[in-house]
Amino acid sequence: DFLCISLVNGFTQLRYNLGDKTVILQTLQKVHANGNTWHSLGAGRVGNEGYLDLDGINVTQKPSPGMNALDTHTDFFVGGVSSLNLVNPMAIENEPTGFTGCIREIVINNRELKLTVTDPKGGANIDDCDRTACGYTVCKNNGTCQVEDSGFSCSCPREWTGTTCEQSIHCSQNMCGSHGLCIPQPSSFSYTCVCALGWTGKYCDKKIKFYIAKFVGNSYIKYTDPFYGKRDLQYSRLSLNFTTNQTEGLIAWMGKSEDEDNDFLAIGLANGTLKVVINLGERISVPLMHSKYFTCSNGRWHFITVVQNKTCIKVYLDEELILFEDIDPQRKYTALNYGGICYFGGFEISRKVSTVTTGLFQKEFIGKIKDVVLFQDSKKIQLMKAEGYNVYDGNSGN
Repeated sequence: DFLCISLVNGFTQLRYNLGDKTVILQTLQKVHANGNTWHSLGAGRVGNEGYLDLDGINVTQKPSPGMNALDTHTDFFVGGVSSLNLVNPMAIENEPTGFTGCIREIVINNRELKLTVTDPKGGANIDDCDRTACGYTVCKNNGTCQVEDSGFSCSCPREWTGTTCEQSIHCSQNMCGSHGLCIPQPSSFSYTCVCALGWTGKYCDKKIKFYIAKFVGNSYIKYTDPFYGKRDLQYSRLSLNFTTNQTEGLIAWMGKSEDEDNDFLAIGLANGTLKVVINLGERISVPLMHSKYFTCSNGRWHFITVVQNKTCIKVYLDEELILFEDIDPQRKYTALNYGGICYFGGFEISRKVSTVTTGLFQKEFIGKIKDVVLFQDSKKIQLMKAEGYNVYDGNSGN
């Protein structure tokens, strides 16, 4: 299998093979080879339907019967490869040669690759594109970069300020303090403070303790499991109590959630129904839902336990077994490699639940969570000692 983007006689070409046949798409127009015109290129596939877009002009290849998964376990190369004989002869039209030119802003599956000296795994014969201190996105938020004797300076749009236009003018005089994040509110020409775990108040200056975590919608807790290295990942277990009045929301996500290859176990609500999704490495997640239970959004406390025994999944709701399924009788993948990371209520503030979960869950959780236990641990997780924002004491109020 392979997926390759190349220049052929001045045209951009996409070729991919999912295991049966090679699909070839070519742009309708040539690229400007004058060395000073930037082009925007989008290419990819959904199943075996491919698309190629150069500067907004799109070419597609309709799906046909056959393979629809790209199984590659090699490194990802940009601009060339370490050895040209690694290139599959079907991946290019002519003899393979390295790319000469400039590349910036590479986004793979909604995740930007950092084209720096240190972030890539390796490389050779790469130079800075314009050889000035003004590179791509040095000035944030559509700021304009000017080269100066001392380096660079940024000319910022009206709403932004700071050395690199990184700060909203609404947050330039904020009082959120060291335990708060300033979130600009341009419509009201002001800001709000989002508080770190253990802090509350308008300016995040009041210390609190909690054993019941209250989530208000743009909240999250990220817990790192200190015992991850000692876990038997073929036999995972997660249990917790939750209460909510909402019909949608992500309650818990066991997994790193960095890219589509990450294993995960997820618990949440969809249309008022409990929804459990597990991915052990196939990239294909089959949601397990139980339509009988529309009462999870009734504001009462519910106790849920999800048990993974290799590929067999059991889900208990209020101590009743409601789901029991073998998600892969072939036993191709049997371990939940969750990376020792558990999210509760949502993800980091800049990351939307619907995007990170690719639509499996629509919203952040609004409600309360308590009594979280991993595996067969004798002690509950101390949610207070994790990382997170905008989580309140669920004991206060109801």
